[in-house]
Amino acid sequence: MDLSTFLPDFGSASLTLIAFIVAISIIVAVHEYGHYIVGRWSGIHAEVFSLGFGRVLWSRVDRHGTRWQIAALPFGGYVKFMGDADAASGKDGEVMSGLSDAERRRTMHGAPLWARAATVAAGPMFNFIMSVLVFAGFFWINGIATDDPVVGEVKDLPGIADALQPGDRILAVAGQETPDLARFLEVVRDLPPATSTEYRVARSGAEQVVQGPYPFPPLVDSVQPISAAADAGVQPGDYIRAINGQPVMAFGDMPAMVEATGGKPAVLTVEREGAQIDLNIIPQRRDLPLPEGGFETRWLLGLNGGLVFVPATRSAGPFEGIQLGVQQLGAVVSTSLSGLWHMVTGGISHCNLQGPVGIARASGAAASMGGESFIWFIAMLSAAVGLMNLFPIPVLDGGHLVFHAYEAVTGKPPSDGAMRVLMTVGLSLLLGLMVFGLGNDLIFC
Repeated sequence: MDLSTFLPDFGSASLTLIAFIVAISIIVAVHEYGHYIVGRWSGIHAEVFSLGFGRVLWSRVDRHGTRWQIAALPFGGYVKFMGDADAASGKDGEVMSGLSDAERRRTMHGAPLWARAATVAAGPMFNFIMSVLVFAGFFWINGIATDDPVVGEVKDLPGIADALQPGDRILAVAGQETPDLARFLEVVRDLPPATSTEYRVARSGAEQVVQGPYPFPPLVDSVQPISAAADAGVQPGDYIRAINGQPVMAFGDMPAMVEATGGKPAVLTVEREGAQIDLNIIPQRRDLPLPEGGFETRWLLGLNGGLVFVPATRSAGPFEGIQLGVQQLGAVVSTSLSGLWHMVTGGISHCNLQGPVGIARASGAAASMGGESFIWFIAMLSAAVGLMNLFPIPVLDGGHLVFHAYEAVTGKPPSDGAMRVLMTVGLSLLLGLMVFGLGNDLIFC
């Protein structure tokens, strides 16, 4: 089997591999640092902090006695605490039996329950914190739309005159008052497509009526990675003129037109730099989350559009940025849990579960679209990794937290024999899930 057929067409296999390694290394480093630093604060000694597995390429021992190392296989990492038999935090009975009470307190297996639980939970929590900070950073840097319908930047539409100017405050659209941005969006969503639209604006202290384009033109703002549009070569800034020869008047026209193809190949006519280009495109079947919960399955191209102008923005405050970052994290977590549930119950396709090849492709696709896209992808993936690690499966952090909860209730941890059996079962489940995801990447989907 030629794995290169499963790698994206937009870039080389090396870009995909490098992007995947960078993304995974950052996420793993943050996750394991959470375990390490909270363990250290809790009095648990870390003997090894490793980024990667296998042969050690570089290492140094810090003043706390922890060996920091980079290993040859950069697909993960671990923290080995004092008293651990391996990277999976299994107990080394021989070592533990030879320790004094003070030394046992510095191990993962002899520390108080609160210290062990906090150390375990810190890995996923640091992944969540990283995601929130990255999301917040985007809001801090890029700003957020003001409450008023003010034009920030007018988009360039090929061959279409636009009298709107930056700084215009839109007072009415097609005769309907727009006192704030929410009302403006409500009004323009209900407007039928037209060659031009009337805007009443406040400009330089005076009101005037101007003619501008339809508020939601078929202009491509961005192309989603690993999508039909990306495969076909659609680019941001393309103006969609037609689908299968049928003219497109508004971005909102396209969903029904794409759905009508039934997934069959279509011809997308776009205008780019003054020339019209016909692109052959094959819509992809995707499961989309609904605002009220659940999913709907549709044929999609993978294009994002927007208003004819970019609304004016304001700076997000420090706490406001964090709040918006937390909201974005909550959306990722809730959508992931809903998607998993719908896959288990058969509500959506199992192809939504990706394995390492699928994640690598997504990494490369995000990197090829620029630094901002790649950083946002890493934040999304970090949230997903944090959530996955909280699943109550032995071997994962969530499984260890279940063991700690059992100990809190019964007053004693599970026996060493039971732990070995449960860890074996958990490892088998995890490997089975990885194989299933890899099958989706290479065979089934």
